[in-house]
Amino acid sequence: MIKTIIRCPNNMVMVFDQKGEQIPQYQGQYEEVKGSILKDAPLTAAFTHLSDTQPEWRQFPREGW
Repeated sequence: MIKTIIRCPNNMVMVFDQKGEQIPQYQGQYEEVKGSILKDAPLTAAFTHLSDTQPEWRQFPREGW
């Protein structure tokens, strides 16, 4: 099950399960994987962005991700 989604500054997306393991089928370029992630991620999933200018992750609501 999807737990954490991270969108990187280069628009690559990394997805992790509750054990912290990557889920390869949801990883890739943002525009290519966004639809399947939004469809399959539970309401409790954390949608985050990494920034080139800020060292910490920023969490977003799924609607704004």
